[in-house]
Amino acid sequence: MKPLAYRMRPEHIDDIIGQEHLVTKGKILNRMIQAERLSPMILFGPPGTGKTSLAYALAKSLNIPVKMLNAVVDKKKDMEIVVEEAKMSGQVVLVLDEVHRLDKAKQDFLLPHIESNLLTLIGCTTSNPYHSINPAIRSRCHLFETMDNIKTAIIRAANDDVNGLGSEPIELTEEALDHLAFAANGDMRSALNGLELAVSSTPKNNDGKIVISLEAAEECMQKKSFSHDKDGDAHYDVLSAFQKSIRGSDVNAALHYLGRLIEAGDLDSIARRMIVIAYEDIGLANPQAGPRAVSAVQAAERLGFPEARIPLAVTIVELALSPKSNTAYKALDEALSDIRSGKSGDVPAHLKDTHYQGAQKIGRGVDYKYPHNYENNWVNQQYLPETIKNKDYYKPKDSSKFEQQLKQVHEKIQSEKNNTRF
Repeated sequence: MKPLAYRMRPEHIDDIIGQEHLVTKGKILNRMIQAERLSPMILFGPPGTGKTSLAYALAKSLNIPVKMLNAVVDKKKDMEIVVEEAKMSGQVVLVLDEVHRLDKAKQDFLLPHIESNLLTLIGCTTSNPYHSINPAIRSRCHLFETMDNIKTAIIRAANDDVNGLGSEPIELTEEALDHLAFAANGDMRSALNGLELAVSSTPKNNDGKIVISLEAAEECMQKKSFSHDKDGDAHYDVLSAFQKSIRGSDVNAALHYLGRLIEAGDLDSIARRMIVIAYEDIGLANPQAGPRAVSAVQAAERLGFPEARIPLAVTIVELALSPKSNTAYKALDEALSDIRSGKSGDVPAHLKDTHYQGAQKIGRGVDYKYPHNYENNWVNQQYLPETIKNKDYYKPKDSSKFEQQLKQVHEKIQSEKNNTRF
């Protein structure tokens, strides 16, 4: 007998489990079926949420021939065969798994057939299509995200007496149901495989029922390691949440996301993001955060996991609870914006290089005032080009005592400059 997960694959859009945002009456995919016109689309979402099953059901709902290929494994020749079959039948739905891995040669071959509607492409991917799919393909397809609805799938499979396990007197405890859904970590196939194993390996009780307890569910759902694909979209979501939690001073969330990255074994991403955070989000509010982050990273790299978690945890707590300031790099970004838009101007003559014979004869370095010869090592003279001489990029905050001191110096200098005409 074929596996339960295979038997439960839907043959029609009405059999789809979950995806109410796409397939219920009035929603986009349901409307396509009612109009008997299937458009090219990309289905994206976590593994096991039914992307391929949904694609297959859409084609079957309209009785359109369907062919399934994989963008990595199958070659251009396999796609040529599908095109020839489409020419004979008039139309074919091509379900293309791992569509984000489609190379240029295959893409260039498919595009004209997609545009002529000879092939209706339904691409499936676990990656964010805006990050991973070539714009030439993406622009020709609707993008739909699939969601998991694992509990509903488990209940349906347990009660379906045609394709599921409903011919057996199954009693699924609430705790077992919760564990099957939780341990599957978003993968419907894993949940159904666990359910099937639990039912087949549990003897009937005195009442003739197969009672699936929490213990049975735990035995049959081989405890999965933390699921975190370093190359997948979820990885970047965790990294984003990691930085935003530190920026938002939520130390508990910061440690949570650090833990997820540690479970994924991704010290490189942790190290890079920690150092960026120290300078981008803490900055001048705690100037020692940057060097300490670098030191923590170096210690973690020398120690390796699991001990590496110790210096990382210490520094993450500091970063999360440090005062925050982005004034330095924001000031630089404003200066770069001026430069890139042509607002730069010529370097003032008194600041130009004088390390060559004859420089002074052409006015280079003349009247330059050496700050160390003046009180407090400062003298009022023009440094910015004439066209932007009054620009004030740096806008300090009262984020910490250190930046308050910088603010006082900056405001004093700006006041002196404003009272002097160059």
